[in-house]
Amino acid sequence: MKADLLIRGGTVVDGSGREPYVGDIAIAGDRVIFAGACFPGEASNVIDAAGLVVTPGFVDIHTHYDGQAIWSEELSPSSSHGVTTVVMGNCGVGFAPCRAQDHQALIRVMEGVEDIPGVVMAEGLPWDWETFPEYMAALDRRARDIDVAALLPHSPLRVYVMGERGVRREAATPEDLAQMKAVAREAIDAGAIGFATSRLLIHRTKAGELIPSYAADTAELKAIAEALKEADTGVLQMVLDVPFATWPEEIAHLAAVAESSGRPATFTLATNNTGPAIWLDALSAVDAANARGLDIAPQILPRPVGMVSAWALSTHPFCLCPAYLAIANLPLDQQLVHLRDPAFRATLIAQSPQEGHPLSMMTRNWDWMFPFGDPPRYEPDAETSIGAQARAQGRSPEDVAYDVLMDRDGQGMILNTLGNFHEGTLDALLPVMRREDTVMGLGDGGAHYGAICDASYPSFLLTYWVRDRAGERLSLAEAVRALSAKPARVMGLQDRGLLAPGYKADVNVIDIAALTLHAPVIRHDLPGGGRRLDQGATGYAATICNGTVIRRGDQPTGARPGRVVRGSQAAPAETLTA
Repeated sequence: MKADLLIRGGTVVDGSGREPYVGDIAIAGDRVIFAGACFPGEASNVIDAAGLVVTPGFVDIHTHYDGQAIWSEELSPSSSHGVTTVVMGNCGVGFAPCRAQDHQALIRVMEGVEDIPGVVMAEGLPWDWETFPEYMAALDRRARDIDVAALLPHSPLRVYVMGERGVRREAATPEDLAQMKAVAREAIDAGAIGFATSRLLIHRTKAGELIPSYAADTAELKAIAEALKEADTGVLQMVLDVPFATWPEEIAHLAAVAESSGRPATFTLATNNTGPAIWLDALSAVDAANARGLDIAPQILPRPVGMVSAWALSTHPFCLCPAYLAIANLPLDQQLVHLRDPAFRATLIAQSPQEGHPLSMMTRNWDWMFPFGDPPRYEPDAETSIGAQARAQGRSPEDVAYDVLMDRDGQGMILNTLGNFHEGTLDALLPVMRREDTVMGLGDGGAHYGAICDASYPSFLLTYWVRDRAGERLSLAEAVRALSAKPARVMGLQDRGLLAPGYKADVNVIDIAALTLHAPVIRHDLPGGGRRLDQGATGYAATICNGTVIRRGDQPTGARPGRVVRGSQAAPAETLTA
C-alpha cells in the first residue's frame, strides 16, 4: 500500500463512538485508505501523532457563510476549530436566488437577522448570479480552505417568485406555490442540501420589519418541500417561534411539513434560563413524532445561547439610549472621549433605552449578564453577574455594566446569556446532548459578526465537556461523534465524519491536554473594513481537508482544497485499497 500522507501513532477517535485506539491513519488522494493499528505500507509524508488525538474533521451544520464563502478563502473561525465541512443557508436567509432589483431587500434581511453590516455585503458581494444553480457555480469558482454545502433559503425564494408581494408577506397564490416548487426542485437538482426557513418573531430587518418567510402558511412550506419529496433527497431546517409560541405547537407545524414530504428535519432547540423545563415539552413532541416514523433532530449548542456586548460591538446595555445614539457612528476612539467624560457617563446611565431591534432590547438582562474576560468563562458563577454585583455593592446595574465595558481601556466585554443556562448551570444540557436524536450545531459562523462567536463550540466541547468540567463529563468518543458522524448523518453527508477506509480524508490531529480556547477579539478584516468577532484556539497540531493539510500548529498553510458539496453524499460502497 502507498499513502500520500500517514498520520502515525496517534490515539484514534474515529467518530463512531467506539473506544479510541492507538494506531495509524493513511490517506491517498482525498480518501482514507487505512485505519488501524499499524499501516503496512509506505507514505510520502508522515505526521507523528504520538501522544496526540486523531479525529475526523468536524461538521458544523448551522452556519451563515453564504457571503463569506464568496468574499473570503478562509471560513474563519470555523476552520480554526477543526471544522472541515459547513452547511450554510440556515434560518431561511441567504443570497440566492435573487434578481438584481431585489439585492437590497436581501441585504436588509441579512443585516437585521444575521448582523452582517450592509456595507460589508455591498462591498463583498459581486452578485455574479441570479438563480440558485448560478450561485452554486459562483461558489465553485472561489477557492477556500474547507467544504461548503448550502440549503435553499426560504426568504430569497419567496422574494424571487413574488417580488414585493413576498417582501410584504402576502399570501402565496396557487401560481406562486407552483413556481416556488419548481425553483426549489431546480435548486435541489443543482446541489442544494435541503430547504431552510424561519418562523421566529425576532428575525427582523434592521428597521424592525418581519422577514419574508415569517408566518408563511403551512401549505406554502408543504408545496416547497414537495420538491424534496419528488427528488427523494434533502433536509428541512427550521427556526421555530419559541418562546412566542409553545414547543408542541411549533413542532406540530414542523412535523406536518416533514410528514407530507417524507424528508428528515432539524430545528433549533435551547433550554430556558428560568422556570419550568419547557424544553422537555419539545423533546416529548419530538419523541412522539419520531415514534410515528418521522426523522426530526433537535439542534443544540453546548454552551449558553446569547450575545457578547461591548462598546465596539452591535449591542450593549446603552446602545438604544439617546446620548449613546448621538455618538454611535463615531470610531471607537472618538466614542471613548465621550464615554470617559463623567458628565456624559452620568447622563447615559440615567437614560432609558428607546424602542429598537428586538436583540438590542435584550441587553439589560442584568442577572444573566457577566463580565467576559480571558480565559472566557461560559459557566460563570451567579454572584459575578452584573445584577448580583450591583446588589452586593449598593450600586445600579447600569453603573456596574458601564465599568465592565470601560475595562481594558474601553475594550471590556459582557456575556449576555439568553438561554441554555438553566438555573445558572449547564447541567441541563448533558442529558440533551446524550440523546441519540439531538445534533450539535448553532455555531452561526459567518453571521452575527458584532454579537456572537459561537463557531468556536467544537473547542469548547473538547475542553470544558471532556477535560475540564468538575461534574459529569462527556467521554472523548462521545464528543468527537457529536462533532463529526452525527451531524454528517443528519445532513445526509454519509461520506464523512468517520475515520475508516473509503471515507473523506478530513482529519484533525489535536493536543487535547494543551487545547485552549481563547477570548474573542475584534478584527476589522471584512470587506470595506467591517468588524467581526473572532475566537481562536491553540492545540490543533494539524487539520486536513480532502487529504490536504490546511492548518499546522494552529496556523493556516495557505492550502485551498475546499469544495462545494452538491447534495446528499452516499457512504463508501466498499473499502478502498491502494
